Amino acid sequence: MILSSSLAWLAAFLAAALFLFFDFRRRRLSSQSLGRLPFLSKLDLVAAPLTAAYAVLQAFLLFPAAAASGFLPLRSPALLAFVLCAIFTPVFWFEGKKQIQFQRPAGLLFAEWLFLMGAIQLLSLLLAGRGAGKPLFIAYAGALLLAAVILIAVIVPPFLKKYEGLRILERVGHDEQFVQPEYTPATPECPQPELWHMLDSQSTEVEVLDLLQSLVIALKPKVIVETGTFLGHGTTKLAEGARANGFGKVITVEFDPAIRERALARFESMGLSSWIESRLESSLDTVIDGTIDFLFSDSHLANREAEIRRLLPQLDPRGVLVVHDASSHFKLVREAALRLEAEGLISTVLLSTPRGVVIAQRREGRK
Repeated sequence: MILSSSLAWLAAFLAAALFLFFDFRRRRLSSQSLGRLPFLSKLDLVAAPLTAAYAVLQAFLLFPAAAASGFLPLRSPALLAFVLCAIFTPVFWFEGKKQIQFQRPAGLLFAEWLFLMGAIQLLSLLLAGRGAGKPLFIAYAGALLLAAVILIAVIVPPFLKKYEGLRILERVGHDEQFVQPEYTPATPECPQPELWHMLDSQSTEVEVLDLLQSLVIALKPKVIVETGTFLGHGTTKLAEGARANGFGKVITVEFDPAIRERALARFESMGLSSWIESRLESSLDTVIDGTIDFLFSDSHLANREAEIRRLLPQLDPRGVLVVHDASSHFKLVREAALRLEAEGLISTVLLSTPRGVVIAQRREGRK
């Protein structure tokens, strides 16, 4: 019996360790970066490992009875717990993946785990019937469920009130960004988005960032305007193109001061500050002197059409307009680009990338 118990705990420990190992790998976590994670984010890491370990323990509880009788006891609390944990282990694992790709509140995964454990305890009590320790177990299950509800109530409403960019900024503040598969769903024009890569769900796809740099190098613009700096990944690629040319300036516009500060730090660290003019204002208010040679529209989706109409008269007829987020997944921007084309203002090419890219020129005065 002691040997069997030791094997059960060893197997449970190994299962948990295996899940933690692969979760650390996919999140690119080191011991140093783990220390920077908020407490609730650390708790999220244990949801899938603990569920897997609990499933293993229940399997070891079931085995002696099943081996002796030749069949599984269908009304066994251990079988119920094993089945639920076996189902929810992959659920928590894939929820963890979504937490990496999207901006999920820290602690939500752990709250879901608390709720599952409380539900298992209550359902197990119903199957087991009366028992001497039943009130204690009911209190224990109730405490788990109550803790889950309180945690969700505390973390979710403030999270939903935050602008998505600030959610990403908060996450990046605790953990470094890394290249991962693109998150957007398949569209008719881009049926395999997973072939592309991203740093986060707000920044431009990695391959499109490289395209921006190549366009600047190929087209030799002198005045480059970007709306929507965000973390500065697009800005730095545009600036690197200008630096490779040996001339040019990137004017980038961002309305959020905290996000702009993060971008400014990136520019400084990459030695690109002298190539970039960063403005803290809305793209609907910024004033650009003279002619624009290259306009990259990547701001708030609702502002795109208005900012393009506002800045388009200043775009050199030989210049280029690049609009991000123009896939059928983002109908607002795609329809705006097609509407501008239908009005005869621009000629467009729709590139089939996961989030979609429009490359366009002014029709008026085009040579």
